[in-house]
Amino acid sequence: MNQTFTFSRRQLFGGLALSGLSGGLLSVLNAEKKSIPGRIRLQKGMTILFQGDSITDAGRQNRKSPKVNDQKSMGNGYAGMAASALLASRSSWNLNIFNRGISGNKVHQLDARWQSDCLDHRPDVLSILIGVNDIWHGLTGRYDGTVQRYENDYMALIERTRMALPKVQLVICEPFVLKCGAVDEKWFPEFDHYRAVARKVASQNSATFVPFQEMFDRALSFAPAQHWARDGVHPSHHGSALMADFWLQAVRG
Repeated sequence: MNQTFTFSRRQLFGGLALSGLSGGLLSVLNAEKKSIPGRIRLQKGMTILFQGDSITDAGRQNRKSPKVNDQKSMGNGYAGMAASALLASRSSWNLNIFNRGISGNKVHQLDARWQSDCLDHRPDVLSILIGVNDIWHGLTGRYDGTVQRYENDYMALIERTRMALPKVQLVICEPFVLKCGAVDEKWFPEFDHYRAVARKVASQNSATFVPFQEMFDRALSFAPAQHWARDGVHPSHHGSALMADFWLQAVRG
C-alpha cells in the first residue's frame, strides 16, 4: 500500500516561514497530523534523485555534471530547495543528491533517457513529478497522448526501475495546476484523470505519494493562484518553497 503524505500546520511551518506566509496560511492549512507508517526515512550515505519536467528542472545548469550536490545542476525550484535544506540539516550524513529533471518532458521522454539519467545513478530514493506536459502538449496540438498512454508509460517506467533497482524507495508526486494563466476550463475534467493515475501508480508500487494539488488547493484560501504559479503550471519562488517543505516532510517525517 502506498503512503499518502498529509500535512499539518506544524509540518508546513518551515516552508511557509521561508516564503514569509506562515501566519495566515497556517490558519488555513489546519489538517490534523496523521501517522504515516513506512514513510521514507533517510539514512547516511543515501543517494537521492529528483526526476521530472520543467517544474523539477527549474533552470538547471551543468546538466550533465557528474558531481554530486552540484549547486548549478540543482535548479531554482522545489528540488533545489529541498536538496539545500537536506544538505544543511544533514551536513554530516554524506548524502548524494542529483536533479535530472528536463523541461518539456513527458513520461515517454523520461523512459528514453532513464538508463543514463536514473538507473546509472543507482538512487536509494527516487522522486518523480511528471504529467503536466502529457496533457498540456496534447491541448496545444503538439502531442497525441492520452490518459491511458500516460498510465501505461508510467507503470512500465516504474516496472523497469524496480527490475533494475529492487530496493529503491519511490516518491511519486502528484501533478498539479492552478486555474490561471495557461490553465483554463479546457484542462478539466481530463487533468483530474492524470492526477488519479499518478495516485494509482503510487498505490500499486508501494510508493510514498505527495499530493501537491491538495496542497495548492488549500493554499488558494490564503493567496490567489497567480501568487503560487503565475502561468498556472510553473510555481513561483514561494510556491516552490511550499513544495520543498511539503516534499521534505513526506520524506524525512
